[in-house]
Amino acid sequence: MDEPTRLIHTYGRRRGRRLRASQQTLLETLLPQLAIEASNEALEPRRLFAEGAREIWLEIGFGGGEHLAAQAAAHPEVGFIGCEPFVNGVVSLLAQVNARNLQNVRLWPRDARALIARLPSHSVQRAFILFPDPWPKLRHHKRRLIAPPFLDMLAGALAPGAELRVATDDPDYLAWILERLTAHPEFRWNARSAADWRVRPPDWPATRYEQKAIAAGRRPTYLRFVRNPRAAAGPGVRENLAPTLKNAIFPAK
Repeated sequence: MDEPTRLIHTYGRRRGRRLRASQQTLLETLLPQLAIEASNEALEPRRLFAEGAREIWLEIGFGGGEHLAAQAAAHPEVGFIGCEPFVNGVVSLLAQVNARNLQNVRLWPRDARALIARLPSHSVQRAFILFPDPWPKLRHHKRRLIAPPFLDMLAGALAPGAELRVATDDPDYLAWILERLTAHPEFRWNARSAADWRVRPPDWPATRYEQKAIAAGRRPTYLRFVRNPRAAAGPGVRENLAPTLKNAIFPAK
């Protein structure tokens, strides 16, 4: 099946429950201080942070913001950019930023692809895509975020050696993700044993969605990829290893 090339929404609704007065206040007061200005101009991400930033980490679709807030608190020297079009998720993260007095978080409350297109080459040292919408219906597969055009864009923004972390609890989407990321020449899958995708690393904070998935009996999978150096163009995964790991995740019936 050919991958879609036109820009279509990869997310669903933008609003959920009606906001409380305190949440609306955060949107009106704190968000303008943290939001990245909408523009088509190139963006230098380190300049977003008054104290500078040793590295830039990007979370695409941060949901309720639990993971991003925990990472930002643990790494005050890193500048965090969170992308999330869902207003209720944005408010949730704002509340955590406010409660923890986090100074190293900036927000893009829109489609992440519009921001990534503005980033300089090799400007991001780590990226997270945790539990993206699996769009399970076949007719909606074109809305899945992880597809070659998006990966091309993301690879351009990632520095050589940067890490991309992906998580999903949907087996069908997992197969889709592995097929596309292991085939991409700019990414290398780091897994060497089953524990590498079955066990969440200690420096990977849990999310509320993840906890609900586990409670419902769905097993999350945790994937870590490395952005290949430009000089290493070619297969994006150790070809002798990827099929073995895929078969371990999806054993033949």
